[in-house]
Amino acid sequence: CRWLYPGIDGEFIPVKEIQPVQFHKMADCRYRGQCNEGSESQQSVLETIDFTAKLGMNVYMLEFDIPKIYYDWYYNHKSNDKNWEPEPVTAETVLQWKRACEVEIAKRGLQFHDMGHGWNAESFGISSLGGWAPDAENPVPEETRKYLALINGERGLFKGVALNTNFCMSNPEARQIVVKTVCDYAQSNHNVNYLHVWLADASLNHCECENCREKTPSDWYVILLNEIDAELTNRGLNTRIGGCIYSETAYQPTCEHLNHPERFVFVLGAITRSYCYSVPKDPVIEKFTPFVLNQSGRPDTMEEHIVRAKLWRDYAASPQIAYEYHFWKHQHYAPGVLCFARRLYEDVLSYKANGYQGIIQDGSQRSFFPNGLSFYVYAQTLFDNSVDFDAVVKDYMDHAYGEMSDLAMEYLQTIDRLLPQTYLEARHTHHIMGNEYYNPEMERLLQQVTPVTQEFEKKFAPYKNMPKRVQTVSVRLLLRHCELCRGLADAMILKCKGEDAEARTAVFGFMKEFGKYEQSMERYYDHRQHVAAYAVIFRRTSEYNQ
Repeated sequence: CRWLYPGIDGEFIPVKEIQPVQFHKMADCRYRGQCNEGSESQQSVLETIDFTAKLGMNVYMLEFDIPKIYYDWYYNHKSNDKNWEPEPVTAETVLQWKRACEVEIAKRGLQFHDMGHGWNAESFGISSLGGWAPDAENPVPEETRKYLALINGERGLFKGVALNTNFCMSNPEARQIVVKTVCDYAQSNHNVNYLHVWLADASLNHCECENCREKTPSDWYVILLNEIDAELTNRGLNTRIGGCIYSETAYQPTCEHLNHPERFVFVLGAITRSYCYSVPKDPVIEKFTPFVLNQSGRPDTMEEHIVRAKLWRDYAASPQIAYEYHFWKHQHYAPGVLCFARRLYEDVLSYKANGYQGIIQDGSQRSFFPNGLSFYVYAQTLFDNSVDFDAVVKDYMDHAYGEMSDLAMEYLQTIDRLLPQTYLEARHTHHIMGNEYYNPEMERLLQQVTPVTQEFEKKFAPYKNMPKRVQTVSVRLLLRHCELCRGLADAMILKCKGEDAEARTAVFGFMKEFGKYEQSMERYYDHRQHVAAYAVIFRRTSEYNQ
């Protein structure tokens, strides 16, 4: 049996007599899973929970007390309003849906990881339901304003965003409010295996008051975590706590140590890394840049992330997990899939070599366009570090495409070459005219996309109806993918010549039109995340904020 995509249409189940067999294999990575993100429907989340277990993974994380922002991105259809009428949902509905997801997680024996960002706001009576968009009307209770981080002489929402706002961690009263909020939540939610307590989701936003300046944010963070640990112990709760090495806390502490590291696990969120090269197995940093409050932002390189996270172990001797972003937006910069699948394979092995006990992927629940190869490789490698990459790829392709497997492989190899990730990730560029993508030499490659995809469409056409339902789905997704690659290539031709305005018009016009297919393939394709990823390339921030 093979599970190639979420849902009933992703199953490859042969009907034949079953022969007795014995098999025993302990997973090589302790933590293997994903966290909800992107534009999600309730159906997509329920199906990916089921898919997680079937692929041999054991972790599912639901971010936020009420993850309304992710559901809003789907049900409001702002990125696809030409083709889909808004279907707004309430916070009450989303909370009910989250509880239903928790039941499905428990049914399958998965570790339930909960929360993450939001404590900094919700603890002080500030709503974080709106996500990352600035909200000038989001009220800050005057009685709790004094607890927010002091930045440039003022205490308030950081750039108008509750999720991005830190609090005054040197204030013991403020810390106790957060401690109580976290522990009350743990006491009311005994089904949570790992309760993640992260700081604000931004950089250069920590409190500048005289007392906070006496220690680094990481030292204050350790103090906070120790106080949470003590209160959980007082209440007789064995809830595990997830800490986060991210933004300013990527810089290791200088003096504070965890009292009971066995309660904790730490996730490394190297959100600023490049996905054009794999995690190094033996990173070396010759010289560290010293930390300066609200001047030292997130580390730029994967090497620095890894080395600093190793230094964290001297202060918090807890297991470390990678919290990764392959399926957030970066998958959309690798339409050929194959190079991206190899990146995942190499990253899993490199993280293991650096002492990590697994990975949680922060990404869309609909990360299976044009296929689920990358996610399949990710899951298989986490479970068994000895698998051969080429063998896993062949296994997936043979089951997903049947007799068309070699042709599908040829297509993906061609797209990898004509629409290279190294270019779409803005690392392959001449940096002229203020445009990271200015590179006229790329035009020769990009011009080939239309005739090549049209030729492949002709070759795919006879296979639109296959013996297995999952293969019919796979082939039809490839046909849609041909169209998407043409639209992207046409816009990138303009972009590489420096015609930025024309490129923006072309790509967002195309995406509005391409959105008509979302309903027919929404289980696999996240239109909102695709538009948001292209907004980064083509610099239209309104689409990204939506």
